[in-house]
Amino acid sequence: MTLDKSLKVSGGSIKSRNVMTRVERLTRLKELARWKEGDPVLGIPKTRVIKVSLKKKKKVKGPEEDDKKKKKK
Repeated sequence: MTLDKSLKVSGGSIKSRNVMTRVERLTRLKELARWKEGDPVLGIPKTRVIKVSLKKKKKVKGPEEDDKKKKKK
């Protein structure tokens, strides 16, 4: 069954994943030096998934914006 276009959310497919594929886990373990080539692939240790949260950047006031505010007053 498919989902109707009106019910879809534009950013719905950009969720933080809580499960990594085996290849992603192996590359992460290589970075942490907990796994090396030749070690068994089955029974690899768990890896923590890092959740990325982006903060909104604050607007920096420029001299042009200050002039506009002064003119409005």
